Amino acid sequence: MHLAVIIMLPTIEITRSLFFFILAGLCEIGGGYLIWLCIREGRGLAFALLGAAILVLYGIIPTFQPASFGRVYAAYGGIFIVLSILWGWQIDKIAPDRFDLIGGFIALIGVIIIMYWPRA
Repeated sequence: MHLAVIIMLPTIEITRSLFFFILAGLCEIGGGYLIWLCIREGRGLAFALLGAAILVLYGIIPTFQPASFGRVYAAYGGIFIVLSILWGWQIDKIAPDRFDLIGGFIALIGVIIIMYWPRA
């Protein structure tokens, strides 16, 4: 199969799916980060409670994906990798090195194959 076949998939469906992946990723990383701040940096229980509420949203959002649970969560792993690299760069101010970028790119290739590659 050629990459052109992937492009022929309904663009709206792929855009919607990517939106939910990114939203879920931000909820998982953001919720976890708030709990991290509570426990590791003593920011207070309110941070942990807000983080927990956001993590519940993370559990709900993937249900809007157009694929089965296993496929969605397998592909989500690649999105999570890339979002974590970006989070570390923007929030923790740790720039990704070339190995982070190569690994993130490979993870995104996996997402494309798992979620969007046409199946017979």
